Amino acid sequence: MAAPCRELTGLRRGPAAAGPPVPGRRGANELCVAPFHHRAPQQRRRRGLKVVAAISEDLPRLAAPGTGTGKGAPEGRRPEKVLVRAALTVRRKHKEDLKEALAGHLDALWDMVGRSVALELISTKIHARTKKPLQSGQASIKDWCQKRGVKGEHVVYTAEFMVDSDFGEPGAITVANRHHREFFLESIVVEGGLPCGPVHFACNSWVQSTRELPGKRVFFSNKPYLPSETPPGLRELRDKELKDLRGYGTGVRKLSDRIYDYATYNDLGNPDRGKEFTRPILGGDKIPYPRRCRTGRPPTDTNMLAESRVEKPHRIYVPRDEAFEELKQGAFSSGRLRAVLHTLIPSMIATISAETHSFQGFHHVDNLYKEGLRLKLGLQEHLFQKIPLVQKIQESSEGMLRYDTPRILSKDKFAWLRDDEFARQTVAGINPVSITRLTVFPPVSKLDPAIYGSPESSITEAHIAGQLNGLTVQQAVDEAKLFILDYHDVYLPFLDRINAIEGRKAYATRTILFLTKAGTLKPIAIELSLPPSKAGEPRPSKVLTPPSDATSNWLWMLAKAHVSSNDAGVHQLVNHWLRTHAIMEPFILAARRRMSAMHPVFKLLHPHMRYTLEINALARQSLISADGVIESCFTPGPVSFEISAAYYGNHWRFDLEGLPADLVRRHACRCPLPIYSCLILLNRKLFIVMATDIYPPVLRHLLVRGVAVEDESQPHGIRLLIEDYPYANDGLLLWSAIRNWVESYVQLYYPDAGTVQSDDELQGWYHETVHVGHADIRHAPWWPSLSTPADLASILTTLIWLASAQHAALNFGQYPLGGYVPNRPPLMRRLLPDPERDAAEYAAFLADPHRFFLNAMPGVLEATKFMAVVDTLSTHSPDEEYLGEGRDEPWTGDAAAVVAHAMFEADVRRAEEAIERRNADQRRKNRCGAGVLPYELLAPSSPPGVTCRGVPNSISI
Repeated sequence: MAAPCRELTGLRRGPAAAGPPVPGRRGANELCVAPFHHRAPQQRRRRGLKVVAAISEDLPRLAAPGTGTGKGAPEGRRPEKVLVRAALTVRRKHKEDLKEALAGHLDALWDMVGRSVALELISTKIHARTKKPLQSGQASIKDWCQKRGVKGEHVVYTAEFMVDSDFGEPGAITVANRHHREFFLESIVVEGGLPCGPVHFACNSWVQSTRELPGKRVFFSNKPYLPSETPPGLRELRDKELKDLRGYGTGVRKLSDRIYDYATYNDLGNPDRGKEFTRPILGGDKIPYPRRCRTGRPPTDTNMLAESRVEKPHRIYVPRDEAFEELKQGAFSSGRLRAVLHTLIPSMIATISAETHSFQGFHHVDNLYKEGLRLKLGLQEHLFQKIPLVQKIQESSEGMLRYDTPRILSKDKFAWLRDDEFARQTVAGINPVSITRLTVFPPVSKLDPAIYGSPESSITEAHIAGQLNGLTVQQAVDEAKLFILDYHDVYLPFLDRINAIEGRKAYATRTILFLTKAGTLKPIAIELSLPPSKAGEPRPSKVLTPPSDATSNWLWMLAKAHVSSNDAGVHQLVNHWLRTHAIMEPFILAARRRMSAMHPVFKLLHPHMRYTLEINALARQSLISADGVIESCFTPGPVSFEISAAYYGNHWRFDLEGLPADLVRRHACRCPLPIYSCLILLNRKLFIVMATDIYPPVLRHLLVRGVAVEDESQPHGIRLLIEDYPYANDGLLLWSAIRNWVESYVQLYYPDAGTVQSDDELQGWYHETVHVGHADIRHAPWWPSLSTPADLASILTTLIWLASAQHAALNFGQYPLGGYVPNRPPLMRRLLPDPERDAAEYAAFLADPHRFFLNAMPGVLEATKFMAVVDTLSTHSPDEEYLGEGRDEPWTGDAAAVVAHAMFEADVRRAEEAIERRNADQRRKNRCGAGVLPYELLAPSSPPGVTCRGVPNSISI
């Protein structure tokens, strides 16, 4: 038997459990930490254990003399009284400023005079006469003041209650914080002489002072209950708690609020600064877009429909429990500090010396990683003496001015120059989700020909016939050997506005790739298009093919750079931001507003919602706002989010966002081109359409992704047409693990369709997500129904996939794979040289193609700002929670769910082992070979930092 627990802050951990924790199991007379699942050392939290305290003592049953009757008590006797204790685990800050330290001392004094933290237990039972929940009466924390000076991140406080022996099981506990400042309550464990055993409350929430938010906070036990199964004592409280979390479109939100509400993206611009900072409102009939969390700030002075902005360093509102915890905030602030320093110095250099606007050679790019910016860009030492801040940074923080070498340079410094590496990154790079199968040749535009000219591409059979290993073009199409990166329609409507911006030049690009016998891809044609000078006229377009001489080699390099720039914009604006960050926000808001913390589906989704609202709010403040980082560093500039919204309104479909459906993806969208027009123009190209297709043939071919086909004989139900497709290969392993976990979990609570359809909270969540969070496309026919357990499992699997693996694949490679700007320029500053358009420019290109290429790349300021930001975005924080990790706290009281999660953990570990074997397989040319980087973005585990691996549970950066 363990020694008696005499000091609650002297926590000791019992032996690690070999299996999942069993709710209620505790040794006698010990204060213990809930066991956590065994994990490999690299899987454990670097931030330390999350403590869950519990008291196990022989709490005496105290007989209370008197008369009366009670259930199970002799006639004429009152029920016995039972002493029950609650242990509260509070997490303290690592660092406190002077104001916080003084407030802490004041709270300790306040506690001594009776202004303490008060608790009240609420039973799952109701009083037989009043029909109200049984309540314990208030009890105060008795040792807050005494433990003020205790060291450590976690402190355990206690409170005692006297309740009747027939009180029943505590199902909720209220907490009233009568101190001056908030505190973070991790958990509460209640135990004593009650027959139900210990009851766990996983709180993980800030408890505000009653001065700030009058009233009591309510926390429910970790036992999951469907709404229809809610114990009588908790029904009213369950409904009230949800109502308290909902906003109704009014009021300015305070930082301490816990109110979840919806708003359009009407805060990206700042019209008060001038017309050039005005941006259209995203969301509504004119520009459809998902909704974001409402802050309620007043409108700007010059536009009543635009919300006023909150600029750094002031905080932007998110509900209090969505904000970064201290470790995360510290890591993010450190990264942001690096970004400021990386941006500040180039800004000063660019201001002082015009000669430093462009890189003067590739060695100057390399010096960003070797020696930093201090003296390597033509700025004389004596000029630094005139800038005290820079001098101070030199003296104290010189290391912060040097960038880490991106991983893309680690194996082969010149790999980025090769065509096979350019193609490999389409299936194993930062943006592996844009490549599609080419099913119609030549490629076809969906844009209105009355405005943009003929929809057919300028690429002809003559351009590519010699690149197909003896196949004809039609054979290559039929045998699924041709693939395409098609950014033509995404960019062409916006090019006139983009190219009018000083220092921005872009094309609408198409790149055709051929699948070789070795299983690798090679680019065989690039089309660069510009808008017609007048509506309906032929559009300027040029086609480049692999080079045969020095001049064509440099032109080919510039064409690939323009394709990469197109790809970087679509990656950031559509695939990364829109299809993960923005899409998830309405689902999270609706979950908080419509599903109780007791709901089993909420418990399932909760880890996958962590920090997303906060990171999205910070993005609106600094990254996606007018003149923010995205506009400054990426080709589309001020039209960036019009491109994002155009994809959402015309192409996004939730039913095709799951991985298998996305790889197969064939659907019709809102095509502006009349069907009969398409058929007249393209009929001779469309005979291979199956007669059973429900969509018109032209749409069937225009909108196919088609990198996989359905095949029930395959493990995942699909067969990849590019067998060595690292993103898809590894993604399917994680997709299957998530799907199996979700299906087994759903079966625990929803045995049939009736249970799904009768769950008011579940149905309310999904209905509100669609009809409010995605209101602009709520009537689309493709929204999945929510009628059966299979429907529910499919929806939840897609959400968890998007929040975890899909986001990881699109985010954490940004610096390791894109931090070397020549490999993947986020913007371009010059079009290809053309002797007919500008003979002098073409002569300069011929004289010094190296200088021309670097001058077409981002300048020093744009490059270093971009590098600093993606460095921060690619960083795992110390408190990251990864997919398939064992969960430290007793997150559920359902032992069957704990067992199912343990099976999920095992599936994820097996997937990670399979990924490691694949990366060592010499037959897989896209992830193994001389100078080839392994594909680890979907390897589930990761240490902190920029690692190019790791799958967090949620969109947390």
